[in-house]
Amino acid sequence: MTLQIALLFIIVAAALIFFSTEWIPPDVVALGVLLALILTGLLPPEKAFSGFGNDAVVMIFGLFVLTSALSRTGVIDMAGRVILRHVGTDENRLLIVVMGSTALLSTFISNTASTAFFLPLVLGISEKLRVSASRLLMPLAFSAVLASSVTLISTSTNIVISGLLVQYKMEPIGMFEITPVGLPILIAGLVYMLVVGRRLMPVRGHPDDLIADFGKRLYLTELVILPGSPLIGKTLSESGLGHDLDLTVLWIVRGKERHRYLVPKAQEILETGDELLVEGKREDILKIKEKTGIEIKADYKLSDPQFKAEEMSLVEAVLLPRSSLLGRTLKQARFRHEYGVQVLALYRHGESLFRKISEIPLRVGDVLLLQGHRSRIARISRMERDNLLHVLGTLSLERPNMRRAPIAIFIFIGALAAASFNLVSLPVSLLIGVFMAFLTRCISPARAYRDVEWRVLILIGSMLGLGIAMQHTGAAQFLAEGIAALTGEAHPVWLLTGFFFLAVVLTQPMSNQAAAIVVVPVAIQTALHLGLNPRTFAMIIAVAASTSYITPLEPACLMVYGPGGYRFTDFVKVGSLMTLIVYGISIFLVPWVWPLNN
Repeated sequence: MTLQIALLFIIVAAALIFFSTEWIPPDVVALGVLLALILTGLLPPEKAFSGFGNDAVVMIFGLFVLTSALSRTGVIDMAGRVILRHVGTDENRLLIVVMGSTALLSTFISNTASTAFFLPLVLGISEKLRVSASRLLMPLAFSAVLASSVTLISTSTNIVISGLLVQYKMEPIGMFEITPVGLPILIAGLVYMLVVGRRLMPVRGHPDDLIADFGKRLYLTELVILPGSPLIGKTLSESGLGHDLDLTVLWIVRGKERHRYLVPKAQEILETGDELLVEGKREDILKIKEKTGIEIKADYKLSDPQFKAEEMSLVEAVLLPRSSLLGRTLKQARFRHEYGVQVLALYRHGESLFRKISEIPLRVGDVLLLQGHRSRIARISRMERDNLLHVLGTLSLERPNMRRAPIAIFIFIGALAAASFNLVSLPVSLLIGVFMAFLTRCISPARAYRDVEWRVLILIGSMLGLGIAMQHTGAAQFLAEGIAALTGEAHPVWLLTGFFFLAVVLTQPMSNQAAAIVVVPVAIQTALHLGLNPRTFAMIIAVAASTSYITPLEPACLMVYGPGGYRFTDFVKVGSLMTLIVYGISIFLVPWVWPLNN
């Protein structure tokens, strides 16, 4: 072992400690690792920074933008509603559908691409069902990675290994040659996640948490059925307020005096002028503006025609202690008359409200959804010193551009198809998709760049530098040769075991392809020297190089790391047993499908 290799191992050990404790954010740790490699001379700067131009970074950037375009055009929301109609509120059924769909898609396209497609979809569903996203996102990523060994094109690593076999005068890997091993691994992995893995996963970021984003809270608001509305004459169940807009109707107010409160029944027929007291999340309440024939009461009766839409602002504001509004209703305080701002909805933690907003006495901590001219919203913000309201933040009034939804779908599917049929590489096809999304105005560049998870890209680019250092210093080759030397005289199964776990270890800091490129030649040479079948070793490394469960450094896992609120140790806890299951299946099936003796 050289001094350079020893120093590299020290840096890796320190990085693992910081990753597992999370004293410092993971992206900062990764950046520190990259700088340490440069300052110690283990890696020249030109090679260190090449990780940021790697295919994986470009590919994930493109996926972030395209999935953002799908979200901004309403495609993700529509797909989520379709899934919810079929799975209902059953978390078990939802997990089966999400994992099964992701695994099926990952069998034929990149697991990163399939994870990126389902990520915003699963986040939206978790909010609708009020289920912690951490319960769904790790199974999503793991199911995508599990499918990597089902077909040749499940992952580019298989294609790389197939090319290495050709260099050694062997037949390339067939499209379904690896399926007899990959399919049992996929099935066993899905069963493990459903039965055992889900019990080991953390529950974080639950929508009911007091510090959760107020946008996930259930607000109370009032709707009015407009004259000529297509909802007139329809029953409440036919209106779509529940299954389309995810709103809960609490009361129907009917009659000239508006004092007749009706308990909402599924077969209640809606009439002109009906006022509906409903409860829903902020985003779902704002979607009412897109539905014809129904309007938020404040918009319908109190809208100010002199203000243009682009001059309007939408904010959430919380009532402060000693506010002059405490104990008074909005009607008593003449809120709109005094401040020129409309109250669209009201949220009160831990309590369901069954009265009209204007008749509810306000309390400390009540959150109001306010809409009004920017100058008047700014006036309220300046009044914080008077203990009236504290503005939590300005919200976007942007609505999904549903007219461009078919274009966004076509671009996304086209980008994946172009890569699947080898017309261009996946990073290139995704960048073409990004370019087309910008040209067709499915999403603006400014909005797309705001939606990109830059921390993920920094983490990937920096850790790829560590993988390059493993090759540059000869550390990877040193480990591979050490495994061959230690197990060379033992039973061939132990030799296979050694190469399996070496590939698993190397594929954590390195890309899967790089790990395979390092380990496969050493394994083939070792097999030829011992008179064993080299294809057996290549195939078990193909499986092992995609066994990336014990750290979140696999791109598919990185994509869910932040949104799921996971910690480094969560992947160790859930992924370690998964790794052992994959090993147990592959060490039995690989020598059976490809016998060790020629």
